[in-house]
Amino acid sequence: MLAPDLNILIIDENRIRASIIEGGLREAGHNQVFIITDVKEVGRKVTEIAPDVVMIDLENPNRDMLEHFFSLSRALQKPIAMFVDKSDKASMEKAIEAGVSAYVVDGMKKDRVKPILDMAISRFNAFSKLTRELEEARSELEDRKILDQAKGILMRTRGLDENAAYQLLRKTAMNQNRRMVDIAQSLILAAGLMEP
Repeated sequence: MLAPDLNILIIDENRIRASIIEGGLREAGHNQVFIITDVKEVGRKVTEIAPDVVMIDLENPNRDMLEHFFSLSRALQKPIAMFVDKSDKASMEKAIEAGVSAYVVDGMKKDRVKPILDMAISRFNAFSKLTRELEEARSELEDRKILDQAKGILMRTRGLDENAAYQLLRKTAMNQNRRMVDIAQSLILAAGLMEP
């Protein structure tokens, strides 16, 4: 369910076009709507407003302007809907790579603003969830490599089998109230220092 008190920032150099987005958002029940018409103020205003969602209308942006807003998208890590009048495949692909949640070509109509906002938030949340899951999987894989390396050291230096090495790491972690991977890292570091 969409929270009506979202801070929504509209960036558009054309105040009339910005008012179309603003009107659509206010009709949808969003009252915290801020507009920037001077793109030079974007950095400062983003810091002040701390938007939950950004909607950018660029009409016919040049490559430098697109790259500027793609950089904003990468840094902001919030749902971003970008409206352009014309586009090409390369710009669209760059927008997706930069994390733009909705890239809308020639679609600026007041009654489309709310569904586009909802889609941008949903896609951002889905992408964020996938990113978190990927990071967790990477972290688990890295932890497993560290544990395997530590078990190998114990097996080699103490003559333990794999299960006994695992149980020793586990018991040590419980006794010291630390994570097994931290114990394993300490063991790997110590073993490295002992090598000639």
